[in-house]
Amino acid sequence: MALIPYGLTRAVLFNMDAEAAHELTLDMLARGQGTPLQCGWSQARVHDPVTLAGLRFPNRVGLAAGLDKNARAIDAFAAMGFGFVEVGTVTPLAQPGNPKPRIFRLPARDALINRMGFNNEGLDVFIRNVKNSRFHSASRSSDKGQRMILGLNIGKNAATPIERATDDYLIGLAGVYPYADYVTVNISSPNTKNLRDLQSDAALDALLSALKSRQGELAAEHGRQVPLFLKIAPDLDQGQVQAIADALRRHGIEGVIATNTTLSRDAVQGLPHAEEAGGLSGAPVREASNRVVRQLRAALGAGFPIIGVGGILSGADAQAKIEAGADVVQIYTGLIYKGAGLVREVAQAIRR
Repeated sequence: MALIPYGLTRAVLFNMDAEAAHELTLDMLARGQGTPLQCGWSQARVHDPVTLAGLRFPNRVGLAAGLDKNARAIDAFAAMGFGFVEVGTVTPLAQPGNPKPRIFRLPARDALINRMGFNNEGLDVFIRNVKNSRFHSASRSSDKGQRMILGLNIGKNAATPIERATDDYLIGLAGVYPYADYVTVNISSPNTKNLRDLQSDAALDALLSALKSRQGELAAEHGRQVPLFLKIAPDLDQGQVQAIADALRRHGIEGVIATNTTLSRDAVQGLPHAEEAGGLSGAPVREASNRVVRQLRAALGAGFPIIGVGGILSGADAQAKIEAGADVVQIYTGLIYKGAGLVREVAQAIRR
């Protein structure tokens, strides 16, 4: 079990600027992974295997993309007991993201607002970090039923016109394909201009068609099929969710992640920072995420892989996401508010 009580760590971090605390934590994890310092956050992985999209997940709780954009701390997160970890979003070229400040805490609602804007060091650095991880070096020889699953999340550069977005996704897919257990196509961040337009019917059809064609070529080249997952927003009505579900089926996309952050501020009105631009995550997005998960499950039927994410801060929250129709779940904001102990709590709750 972790040796450092998270309540003490959080008290220090929450007295810092939110992004400075984020960077300090990530740097500590990256530097401490594989060293005795890792005892400070490591814990045994709960065994609760499930097979999705041809992949055997050792348990049903994962880390959502966005926390480790440059894949610096894969081994550190593996030590927390996650069944799967998703890193990124990575874009073909390095970019600084949006101007600071760009992360804001809303502790009264266990929430965050961020407008990071896919800040990352680019595809080459991202791939180098993945290849340098102990997870990667050990993954080819480890028991496939026990090892953690790694998802790599790709997006488009802010400077790339939306009409050329597919080009960026194809570059990203080809780059990460050899190193991923699954690849997530992120078209739902609210912090890259016009990105969510790719969720519309015609644009989505064109993007998914191009990605599936390239996936087939890469599968032949590398001798293995890497599933594609699409990450969507919570700010969709039932008709839009149905259209996306139809597109997923039509193009043979292997899974869906629901959901990203929300633009809605209904649940945080009047709180400090509530009107900051960006995506709202944490407890306030829980019900919207669960609604989209339920609608997807109804539209896609049993057996189609759904990763549920949004507002999980307890084992009960995770159980509700599973009951809504998710097969597995991811956490991000909950990890910031509750610490690594949440990973084990969620995994045990789902197993029960």
